[in-house]
Amino acid sequence: MKLVADLHCHTVASGHAYSTVKEMVQSAADQGLELIAITDHGPKMPGGPHIYYFGNIKVIPRELFGVEILRGIEANIIDHEGNIDLPERYLEQLDIVLAGFHTFCYPGGNTEDNTKAMINAMKHPYVDIIVHPGNPDYPINIEKVVQSAKDLNVFIEINNSSFSVSRRGSEANCRQIAKMVKKHNGMVSVGSDAHFYLDVGNFNKALEVLSEAGLTEANVLNTSVPAIKSYLARKGKGVVPGPKQFPVV
Repeated sequence: MKLVADLHCHTVASGHAYSTVKEMVQSAADQGLELIAITDHGPKMPGGPHIYYFGNIKVIPRELFGVEILRGIEANIIDHEGNIDLPERYLEQLDIVLAGFHTFCYPGGNTEDNTKAMINAMKHPYVDIIVHPGNPDYPINIEKVVQSAKDLNVFIEINNSSFSVSRRGSEANCRQIAKMVKKHNGMVSVGSDAHFYLDVGNFNKALEVLSEAGLTEANVLNTSVPAIKSYLARKGKGVVPGPKQFPVV
């Protein structure tokens, strides 16, 4: 399976990442990717960017080194009601919105609490992808989450970083999530969650999990740039402001 886009990447603005926008996009070009999403953490993340960062993100060009750029965020789910940490007047300016649980940002809870929070976040009109749902620190009802994602037209992420440097112990949950997506004929997004430029486009372990679960290109968002643009169009993000507009496909 060939992935043409990395939809989860961080720059120095996140506070605990180590490469610039230029370095991340150049790396995407070097990997032969067609598109990259810059998705720095929301403002509740310790050391993360101020909300002004997202208000000014429009200065990032639409394309560098032949790679299209989506301006986005990895927002923090901050409570059991599924609220996230960026006001709508900023969210509506972004091309793509990821959301997930993070230490110091979300209070935690039992399986019922976490499932409720995750599903409520999916109901947010601007949320497109729920990231690293396999984190064992925040147990969820996997089938409820996968079914809700399909019903609400939100993608579940298989996060490559969860198999290496982050969220240790995620692998078993991620494998269950992938199998549940297969059972319900759902859709996933694959993200490197790169915090350093050399990890952009690193999907190796995630692709192994998808293959084991029997998922094909038809189940994966970032196998096609037109598919990504079509999805964003259906979410009301089909026309992206700036010099390079995304048409409805």
